Amino acid sequence: MGTPESTTTGRTIRGRAAGLTDQPLTLLTVAVFWTWLVVRWTNDFLLDGALIERNTSFFPTAPFESVASTLGSLASSLGPVGFPVGWVAGFFEFLAASIPYLPQLATGVWATILLTVLGIALGFFIAVPLSVARVYGGSATRSVALGYTELFRGTPLLAQLFVLYFATPLTAIIRELPTVGTGFIPAQAFWVAVIAFMLNSAAYQSEYIRSALNSVPEGQLTAARAIGLSKVDGIRHVVLPQGLRYAIPGWSNELVYLIKYSSLASFITVRELFERTDAIASETYRYTELFVLAGLLYLALVLSASLLMEYVEDRVAIPGLGTTSR
Repeated sequence: MGTPESTTTGRTIRGRAAGLTDQPLTLLTVAVFWTWLVVRWTNDFLLDGALIERNTSFFPTAPFESVASTLGSLASSLGPVGFPVGWVAGFFEFLAASIPYLPQLATGVWATILLTVLGIALGFFIAVPLSVARVYGGSATRSVALGYTELFRGTPLLAQLFVLYFATPLTAIIRELPTVGTGFIPAQAFWVAVIAFMLNSAAYQSEYIRSALNSVPEGQLTAARAIGLSKVDGIRHVVLPQGLRYAIPGWSNELVYLIKYSSLASFITVRELFERTDAIASETYRYTELFVLAGLLYLALVLSASLLMEYVEDRVAIPGLGTTSR
């Protein structure tokens, strides 16, 4: 029989694992979503439409239109009591109207994912030095780190996008780079958006990490110095590995925020999911169907990000370090 501490730790770890596996419907939804995306991208980008013509949906609309028509007629014949059947008919009408635009929106999802992943990943490499400077730096470095953080957290991301795109030479510089705007490589507006998201995300991530570093007992760094490590090595090898684990919940929030904030890139002509949805809706006047469909795609991306971060948190967890029962 284990000690109370080991028993509690065992319950904690099992609880963390259950958080990932006790969501079969969510897991199934995410699996279907990513299977469709990967097959779609493979067909359109790698195989150049070998499986099915590009911008042509994998799913025919005729069966959904037929079901919608049948249920609509049934709802009309039932009179006032037929409204539940009418709702179901409306759902099939929504599917029939939305399916033809899935291929174009899948291309927008690709841009949204790239913006999000590059923004948060590149921002991390700025955030770590900023957070370390705030916690362990001298007065000058703390002031610089604080100034950066407050500047980018205190101004709207949309304003930052506009300044970088319209008021700096970034656009002209990136446009002249080779391969930009060809094949898989997005055009210059995309890369300006990545830079804006990187700078903005770094400010928020630095605060998550700073809070996490403050959660590590001061004695950890003292002990590292006592065994001969320098201050920098103690922070790198002892404090950061613990602190970054505490910061994972904050990163989960930042990843979700960036997925949704990526829609702001449409204001500088980046053709991500929101921009493509708006463009198609302006041509077809199917605003309701298309924006509901876009919302569902954003929701699938957020669910994917949440499950990914839960998995990462579980994989890097150390028994007894920052664990809580669920």
